[in-house]
This record gives sequence, C-alpha cells and structure tokens, in this order.
Amino acid sequence: MPRTDSPVSKYDAVIIGGGFYGCAIALYLSKERGFNNILLVEKEGRVLSRASYTNQARVHNGYHYPRSFTTAFRSRINMPKFTEQWDVAIKKDFLKVYAIARHNSKVTAKQFLRFCREIGADIQTAPPDITALFDPKLIEGVFLVEEYAFNAVELAKSIESQINSESIGVALGTTVSSVNKDASGDLCLTLCGPMPGLEMVHSKYVFNCTYSGLNQLAGDFEGTQTALKHEVTEMSLVKPPEVFSELGITVMDGPFFSLMPFPARGLHSLSHVRYTPHFSWVDQVARDPYEELNSYHKESRADRMIRDVSRYIPSFSDAEYKESIFEIKTVLMKSEEDDSRPILYEKQASLPGLFSVLGGKIDNIYDVIEKLDSENISPCTDKSIHSGLL
Repeated sequence: MPRTDSPVSKYDAVIIGGGFYGCAIALYLSKERGFNNILLVEKEGRVLSRASYTNQARVHNGYHYPRSFTTAFRSRINMPKFTEQWDVAIKKDFLKVYAIARHNSKVTAKQFLRFCREIGADIQTAPPDITALFDPKLIEGVFLVEEYAFNAVELAKSIESQINSESIGVALGTTVSSVNKDASGDLCLTLCGPMPGLEMVHSKYVFNCTYSGLNQLAGDFEGTQTALKHEVTEMSLVKPPEVFSELGITVMDGPFFSLMPFPARGLHSLSHVRYTPHFSWVDQVARDPYEELNSYHKESRADRMIRDVSRYIPSFSDAEYKESIFEIKTVLMKSEEDDSRPILYEKQASLPGLFSVLGGKIDNIYDVIEKLDSENISPCTDKSIHSGLL
C-alpha cells in the first residue's frame, strides 16, 4: 500500500481508522468529491485487520432484523449495492437457512414470513432434506433465503489496490491521540507512529472512524452525543460436518445462534447470542476498549456453543472446533431494545469539519455515503500543499 514517505503538514482530509468504513470514506472523498490530498491513519499493520475481519462476514439482506423494520429495509436497499461494488469478495455459492425456534423466540414462523414479505425479501420453505437436520420439537419453521458472505481478505486486497490507484496516503502502525482546533480554524492532529515528520498534521476535515475507540481522542474532541456500549466477544471458527459445508444457518429470534461460511479461512464462524458476548460495559472516556480486550483472560466458550447448537441440529455435534477470535463489538445503547443497527453520524459544533462515524453492519456504509452526499464539503484549492503526498 502507499505510505506517506514524505508527509506534508496539511491535508484536505484525515481519516482515523483503516477499517472498512474509514477506507470506503477515503475512496469516496477521492473518487466522488475530488479530494486528492488524503491521509488514512491506521494503528494496525494492515487495513481491515480488526473488526472488519473479525465478524460473521454476513452481507445482510434484512432477514436478521424482524424487530427493526428500518434496519431490515435499509439492508434490502444496501445489499445489492455492496455485492455489485465488491463482487470480487462476495461468496454466493451456499444455501442460507433461517429457522424459527418454537420456544423463547420473539417472532413466530408466521410472523417471520409476513415480515419478509413486507420488506420484499425472497423466502421459501426449506426442502425436506434441509428441514430434517433440525429437531422439530425445538424448531417451528425452516426457510431458504437469499443472503451472502464476504471474504474479508479479498475485500482488503481490493481496497488496498484502489487506495493505491487513488494515491491516498496511508500511515500504518500509527495512532491519533488528540484533535484540536488551530488558529486558522483547521483541525490539528497529534499522531504517534514510526513515520518521521508525521507527529502533527493539520486538516480541513477529519473523519473519526475508529469504531470501539471512537471516544478515546483527547484535545478539543468532546466525544459522541450518542451513548455506546462495548462487548468483548468471541467468534468461534469450526469445521462443520460435511452436510453443513455449503450451508449457512441462523436460528431466530432470541438466545440462539448463527453458523456462517467464513471465506477468509475456509471455515465456518459460529456465534451465539448467549455465549459470544463475554462481558460488556457502557463507554467511558478513560476506559480504552482495546486495553480491556488485551488484558482479558480469553477462555473459549466454543464447547458450550457447539453443545447448544447440537440440541437444535443433532448432527452438528461432530463439528470440529479450530480456534476463537476475540474482538470488541460496539453498538449504540439505543439498539438494545429492538436489535436495530442504525449508523452513528455526528458532527461537533466546536470542531467544524470533524465527523464521527460508526456502523453496525458493513453494508451500512451506503447510509453514511448518503449523509456525506448532502454535506457541503470540498477540498482545499491550494494545489501547492499536495506535493508531499505520495
């Protein structure tokens, strides 16, 4: 990837966070808004290597959100955009199954069918060989739906290639500790990383896309107005029995589970509503989520996940556990009741030009782009400041 080998002191835009959202915003500014002096700052050694990698790799099509019509409907709109734009990273060659539990589900099979029809999502009753995998005493209905997975490694490769083509500057292994307003009205960022001369930069716009670290910036940044919740989560990677090799299965809608192809590893991810979250807390400025993750004693609950899945799908008991990936998951507090996944998109009046962005699903990026389309933002017209960006 390109790096700022000869960094300049002023940029049109600095994006903090090289996950999918940060990278997509950098590409949008370059391709759609004419910005040609952009710096992308990522604390890891590669883009898309944290939360953008450690997730179910699901491309949502609305089915997952029967208690939030808006989230489901937005997924229906965004999924075709995502699969078309990032087609090289999309896995479609598997059957996606949604099953509705008889007990403790917040929706019945009839309600789920009606919901799918209301959002215009394809659904059909699963054939007998698929239905036979489930215990009928515990599962009320089994359906085939249209839902895909993405390969996070291929997605990162595609993004890196495009960033290189657009000559967007990238500072890897680098963090931003503070954002302040300078005397000229621009934003001043203090950086810490291996790049000499990149200790302090100025920018017209700053996009805070640090996900769980959203409120860890010091200086004049006041934090987000929207309350956040963090969870230390465990995603188990398993090799399922052969009959499940080309299946993705989600049991709804309560304390249940999802089994999804994980193309980046050629395995399946297994997550469970009860066992995947290990502990949680309300966001606090002085409590760094990533430090919490690093200090946490990571003891897998995969055995409990597999055991519970096997109650509903008896033949899954032969699944082979490979490893677990632990990560921080951050959600909006207001999403706790209805399981919705709205974006966080905030501006701070005292720091004009600073945007804080967080999305609960990868396809939510198009909701962010819609917001940015309406913003009156433009690059600096002084071309002389561009000469140092490689």
